[in-house]
Amino acid sequence: MTNTQPVQDSTIHAWLEPLHKAFPRGEPGWLQAIRRAALEQFVERGFPTTRDEEWRFTNVAPIARQQFHPARTNPAAVTPEMVSRFTFGCWQCHTLVFVNGVYEPALSSRQALPAGVVAQGLGHVLKHEPAWLEPHLARYARIEQQAFVALNTALMEDGAFVYIPAGVVVDAPIHLLFISTADEPAALAQPRNLIVVEANAQVNLIESYVGLDGGIYFTNAVTEIVAGDRAVIDHYKLQRESLKAFHVATLQVSQGRQSSVSTHSISLGGRLVRNDVNVVLAGEGCDCTLNGSYMVKDHQHVDNHTLIDHAQPHGTSRELYKGILDDHASGVFNGRIIVRPGAQKTDARQTNKNLLLSEDALVNTNPQLEIHADDVKCTHGATIGQLDADALYYLRARGIDLETARHILTYAFASDILSRIKIAPIRTGLECGLFMNVPHGHTTLEEL
Repeated sequence: MTNTQPVQDSTIHAWLEPLHKAFPRGEPGWLQAIRRAALEQFVERGFPTTRDEEWRFTNVAPIARQQFHPARTNPAAVTPEMVSRFTFGCWQCHTLVFVNGVYEPALSSRQALPAGVVAQGLGHVLKHEPAWLEPHLARYARIEQQAFVALNTALMEDGAFVYIPAGVVVDAPIHLLFISTADEPAALAQPRNLIVVEANAQVNLIESYVGLDGGIYFTNAVTEIVAGDRAVIDHYKLQRESLKAFHVATLQVSQGRQSSVSTHSISLGGRLVRNDVNVVLAGEGCDCTLNGSYMVKDHQHVDNHTLIDHAQPHGTSRELYKGILDDHASGVFNGRIIVRPGAQKTDARQTNKNLLLSEDALVNTNPQLEIHADDVKCTHGATIGQLDADALYYLRARGIDLETARHILTYAFASDILSRIKIAPIRTGLECGLFMNVPHGHTTLEEL
């Protein structure tokens, strides 16, 4: 996908005009200042083009040239039965449901939370308790040179606010489920999530984005996670949008001293998908794990950009992304590790592996190390290949037909990432979804 032509100013202003109507009023000055700065950044820079190194292989012109309108909630279009399709039977979860980006308490199923824990719609908190948000909201995800973050920051209305006080352990996972109904033409939802986990606290978070039908819509999501000293966070982002949908998301994580954060990104749907995952190990002795899996076919395009910033010494990071691409699908992996001056004893490993099932599938992978300290251990690697001919021969020699053999090997390649998911209902549900999406398969899951 190539496009080097910048989007004209007239196009940007025409694109923003219907969105301005949703610009909230009566907010505190600090929030108005944040919105103004973000809007100025977006108008000044416009949409990225393939001239921008960070967007070299992803053309967002299909988004920029589409006239989107703010999505409006339509809870009547979503039933509890529909919600249950996307919860993997994880009944013990605290599930917050958002329809077209707007929190819907009637569809949510929050259990009793420990004292002091807050799990609420961001829009409600913005209106009634904005002071809760001021120390952290829009303080981590940068608007400079990130057009979609700037757009979200300028026009954010709702999303999730989760706060875990110091020393509190939340046993049951908190599931943020975003459902797009696509019942209006070219709708735009911009969920904004803020997760604050204070010192010595612990929580499991699931962030899901799904579509009910095959409509055209655009989800532009930003999530900021703040991990206090020695906090432990296990985060999962599941993207199963409509195959005609656009999905751009940024996850920005800031880690305090000796905190541990793991995040898993699973991308299965969407016409054009871009995931930015940025982690700053801001405290000494942090531990960070980034896992990702993407499976695309037809003409889908998925772009995963990750940045791990080792800003302090004795940090450890592990990263593994695996992709399966079929038909005319295309993918991008760009993984960057920065070791700042003074971040001695950093231990970082990064791996990206890609499996091409078609001669027309395409992937661009670009692992990067930027090291400014001398006492570190850093490695990276990337592979692109097809199914192993020897392994296929081995299976066929034992009476397994070619299609089943391809299926077994493809499933085995992808299941490595899913096996790392610690929440059993989520892991089992995704394994079934993966099995259904693996090409060339006619066997049952039990047979594997």
